[in-house]
Parts: sequence; C-alpha cells; structure tokens
Amino acid sequence: MRLPVLLLLAVTGGPAASGQGPPALRQYAVQCAEHYAHVYRVPSELVEAVIDVESGWNPYAVSPKGAVGLMQLMPKTAFRFRVRNRFWVEDNIRGGVAYLAWLMTLFKGDLRLVMAAYVAGQDRILARGPAYSSREVYKYVTRVAERYRSRRLKTLAGGKL
Repeated sequence: MRLPVLLLLAVTGGPAASGQGPPALRQYAVQCAEHYAHVYRVPSELVEAVIDVESGWNPYAVSPKGAVGLMQLMPKTAFRFRVRNRFWVEDNIRGGVAYLAWLMTLFKGDLRLVMAAYVAGQDRILARGPAYSSREVYKYVTRVAERYRSRRLKTLAGGKL
C-alpha cells in the first residue's frame, strides 16, 4: 500500500499550502482510510467522519494542542501505535484507525464514548464515562455522529443519496 514519497509527490504535485490538497492525494487518503478500516474492522464511514471533523482532509493540519495530520494524532498516541511520521498520509490513517479500533474494544462499541475518548483522551472518559461533561467534547461527538450517520445512510442506499 505504501507509495514512495517521490512518486506520491509527483502524482500530487507536492504539498498543498492549505486546504484538502490535490485530488490525487485526497483519493489516496480515501483508499488508505477504506483499507485500514477493513483491516481493523472499523466502519469506513466512521473513519471518514473523523477525518472530516479532525482535519477537513488536510494532511498538513496542525492543531494548537499539537495534533497532526488527517486524523490529528498527538505525539504519544502516534508513538503508541508506531506512527513514524504523523504527516505521512498512510501512517497517520493507520495509527488513527488502530487507535479507534482499540477504543472501540475498550468502550465495548459505544461510539459516543469512543469519540469522546478520541478527542479528550481515554483516561478522562474512563474516569467519568457518560458523565464526562464538556461542551467542546459534546460538540465534537455530535459533529462526528452527524457525518457518520450521513455517510452510513448513503452507503446503505448504495451511494444514491
């Protein structure tokens, strides 16, 4: 699955200054998301919803808190899931999806808690569970849920929505 950096840059025209990047890079990211969703048994619609909310499909996104890439991985999470380069599309998605799969096991498939833990950290959510209260986390979980639902309905309708 891994493409040589020079080949990827030749296909995409190099890094974009902002936004979603070149269409070829976006297509590569979608393919990686689908592949690793299948590998880790995470709904691909959920992975894509997370990328929508986290980075808007900008592989060069950096948050004020230090999260990086499409799935906005923090340094400790990236290290834990053996991500060598958080800006590398495939590495970032693999690590992010592996983390989602791990959270899904930890929270027994409760996607509300999975997504809250993804954005706030699993320790905070483990300590308080559904009682964890943060307006920012609530908004994040709601945004991901809306995008996930929309993508899932489209998939179930055979892409005709």
